[in-house]
Amino acid sequence: MTLDRIAPALFVLLWSTGWIVAKYASPHADPLTFLSLRFTLAALLFAGLAVAAGAAWPRTRAGWMHSLVSGLFLHGFYLGGVWWAIAQGVPSSVSGLIAALQPLMTAIAAPFIVGERLGPQQKLGVVLGFAGLAIAIVPGVLALDAVAMKAVLVPLLVNLVAMVSVTSGTLYQKRHLQEGDLRSIAAVQYVGGFLVVMPLALALEPLRIDWTLEFVLAMGWSVLGLSLVSIMLLLYLIRRGQVSRAASLTYLVPPAVAVESWLLFGEDLTAPMILGTLVVVVGVWLTNRKTRVVA
Repeated sequence: MTLDRIAPALFVLLWSTGWIVAKYASPHADPLTFLSLRFTLAALLFAGLAVAAGAAWPRTRAGWMHSLVSGLFLHGFYLGGVWWAIAQGVPSSVSGLIAALQPLMTAIAAPFIVGERLGPQQKLGVVLGFAGLAIAIVPGVLALDAVAMKAVLVPLLVNLVAMVSVTSGTLYQKRHLQEGDLRSIAAVQYVGGFLVVMPLALALEPLRIDWTLEFVLAMGWSVLGLSLVSIMLLLYLIRRGQVSRAASLTYLVPPAVAVESWLLFGEDLTAPMILGTLVVVVGVWLTNRKTRVVA
């Protein structure tokens, strides 16, 4: 089996483990502290790769600023919000489901930013996506008492804001970072992420790190498996023209996260979770499906 065949599925499988690592690492380090160290290591790693390959760096102040700002949203606010929410008790399966709404948010924002109009199919997909999320999480929230509900609502809202942040970062990158070497851009973006999570860690956390084997494994996988290998696979897919295959498989990320969370952490796979996940997958598929124009 060639890399061409397995690369898209391998990329999605690796990407889905991001939520698992966040859950796995939470007992061993404060989330924003963990991310501060992860972003530092990832920035150094990509900078080293860029220097070794002789990659070009941004040539203008605007280029540096665009890379930093995109990193603020794509890494800092997005991953910071997701990791903090999971550490506060949001199930990783639910967090992964919320993240799956990102293409729907992009579709909603596109008419205002790039003038794209949503067709009936895309509008139905957006409605189904948010309906699926409600099916998945509302029954569990309503079953909580007032104290527990108050405790879980804030992390859920932070997770939703994080999803909006990655949508904003994606649109920003598409608009301002169409050129440049992705290795050097990635290094600067991780610096941008650091500039978000480190001050928040200093303000909100005691900077706890338990230097256990579990922490080392989680950090190693986060930096090498997620920040490096996943990005290298994405670059490979772009070069080979297989981005559409990878994009089509992203519909499998929420079910993958749900199953992985059930197997590793014993998170419940309730009927509303299963049904809601399926509805979200259909909604995202409809929103991104290319309609054939009949002459």
